[in-house]
Amino acid sequence: MPESVVDPVDTVTEVPVAVVGAGPAGLMLAHLLGRAGVDAVAVDLRTREEIATTHRAGILEDGAARDLVETGVSDRILRAGHEHGGTELRFGGRSHRIDFRELVGASVWLYPQTEVFTDLADARARDGGTVHFGVRGTEVLDADTDRPRVRFTAADGTRHELRARYVVGADGSRSTCRGLVPERLRTRYGTEYPFAWFGVLAQAPVSAPELVYAHSEHGFALISQRTETVQRMYFQCDPDERTEDWPDERIWATLQARVAGEDGFRLVEGPILERSVLRFRSFVQEPMRWGSLLLAGDAAHTVPPTGARGLNLALHDVKVLAGVLLRALGAEGDAALADYQPLALRRIWRAQHFSSWMTRLLHTAPGATAFELRRQLGELDGVVGTRAGRAYLAEQYTGWPTAA
Repeated sequence: MPESVVDPVDTVTEVPVAVVGAGPAGLMLAHLLGRAGVDAVAVDLRTREEIATTHRAGILEDGAARDLVETGVSDRILRAGHEHGGTELRFGGRSHRIDFRELVGASVWLYPQTEVFTDLADARARDGGTVHFGVRGTEVLDADTDRPRVRFTAADGTRHELRARYVVGADGSRSTCRGLVPERLRTRYGTEYPFAWFGVLAQAPVSAPELVYAHSEHGFALISQRTETVQRMYFQCDPDERTEDWPDERIWATLQARVAGEDGFRLVEGPILERSVLRFRSFVQEPMRWGSLLLAGDAAHTVPPTGARGLNLALHDVKVLAGVLLRALGAEGDAALADYQPLALRRIWRAQHFSSWMTRLLHTAPGATAFELRRQLGELDGVVGTRAGRAYLAEQYTGWPTAA
């Protein structure tokens, strides 16, 4: 029976690259390809509003921030973002500043992922790029051939087919694209953590000028910012905590206990606007390519949020992938694709180590003994008390050059 009778579509579009996932990674890839004259169509199950209002990571490496400006996405980060030249590790009742600029000559930017997404979505619209938000029934077909297809139903109910040369799966941590790689060919590495983050948005003034990572016998806390009047904060909790069990008073009492110390540091309190429990794990799937399908960002790997690597890794993936795809669409053909995974994985595994190390350094494991708590304090003292320790954290946190 003819295909059009079995599963008819309203439109068929030929495109060099189809991108499944229109979050920051997918849109940045489409943007980079578009700048080089290569069309890429992106699709996402979520609406633009849903993506723009899902609060996620807030720290960008200096290189990632620079790429947003220098590739013509937007310079809004220079006006609305906040450059941080360091961060604070707080333990034993005292704060210890890690001076990124002095140690490694770099900085990071406080600029929420929702703002990165907004800038990229606006840039695709400005540049005439095609993005389909709010689709359903997305299917990737024939990914193991040189004529892969992406089928989906658009928000208006019409059926579409993209006939591409390459398909990129950038569809996040719940990726369906990574499941297309046959089980016999793939290897999945990962570990679960026995704790989660309870995240809040609070209507309150800034409590500290830079991020504060706090370790205490009660558990971990992270004090971050969003705006001058709205702050983002997290504290370690059980993965099965229920947000409805946490009134404002209990949240503030927990946060204050995690940052309390001999210096009298206290958080500025205010109404809690939003509550959520964030489970996390470390995960990598290899290979990152199967036939004409390539994986990028959270579709291929996730890290715990402690080291602020997730969004930065995703943006690095697509920066490397854009260059590889341009070569593959040119004279080199498929042979160019062999360079993608080694270049991406080197940074991914380095970031996996740093994120896991920083998570275990700062969190209190369930049932931790007095010895383990004292050992953690010794390790923290070794980090902040030596230039080599401070420089290691600064270099890992601010990121590495693309080629490194």
